[in-house]
Amino acid sequence: AITTYPDREYTSLRKCIADYVHTNYKNIVVGNGSTELISLFIQITHPMKALIVGPTYSEYEREVAMGGGRSHYFSLTEASEFELDTKALTEELSANVDLLILCNPNNPTSSVIKRQQMREILDYCKRKSITVLVDETYVEFTNTKIYSSTPLVDKHDNLFVIRGTSKFFSTPGIRLGYGLIGNKEVKNKINENLDLWNINIIAASMGEIMFLDNMFIFKTIDAMLRERDYLTNELSTINDLTVYPSKGNFILCKISSKKFTAKELRDKLLPEKIIIRDCNSFEGLSE
Repeated sequence: AITTYPDREYTSLRKCIADYVHTNYKNIVVGNGSTELISLFIQITHPMKALIVGPTYSEYEREVAMGGGRSHYFSLTEASEFELDTKALTEELSANVDLLILCNPNNPTSSVIKRQQMREILDYCKRKSITVLVDETYVEFTNTKIYSSTPLVDKHDNLFVIRGTSKFFSTPGIRLGYGLIGNKEVKNKINENLDLWNINIIAASMGEIMFLDNMFIFKTIDAMLRERDYLTNELSTINDLTVYPSKGNFILCKISSKKFTAKELRDKLLPEKIIIRDCNSFEGLSE
């Protein structure tokens, strides 16, 4: 394989992705990891004011700031177990917001937005001339028929959905990400700004195999559902923890005692070869 150049258009890869996500392959762009596509999309659309649903991944705010824009947060609340209130969100979308950013399932709360909710958000944003960026990095760990926005791309030209292969397929090293977008003008600009052969032949070939490997996909989802339920139930028996509902491949917990902090717990678990994420760095969460 390495003695030949990849297809410049990545047509076969994009068709495999299209079958996997149930959309038109012509609406798919491929990138050297999803971060490249997020960065390019924000550079091209050049938002001056973004509303980010958080607490969430910090890279969104950084990319908006690099383009000279400002970011504001719509905070998911602990009282609602971090579930999104669609009505409250739309009320927050003022006239000068030009980009809405959502992570679904959200990192680190693991809360989700149903497709019908997303359709309502997109329709509202269309009326307000607001573009919507949805990061679906973790959506394959959920029921995609309920929670994925990929089928909405073909009908909503104000939507850009980002996905990658690092999490679900456990292949961060090949740097293969992809985006789905129905807006031809923005899509063409993204492709014009991507480096020629930005996906190497190994990553492209692996992609064509991975997205068609139904046995791996089925086994991964089955194992994740069983282990997530087991871990949630067991963690819930610990009096010092509040465990929030999870639809992703991670579970958010709050330490509800003064006996230890997240950092102290992390340090104690490391010798046991267990790594937890201290959420102190997330906007709206604390140690």
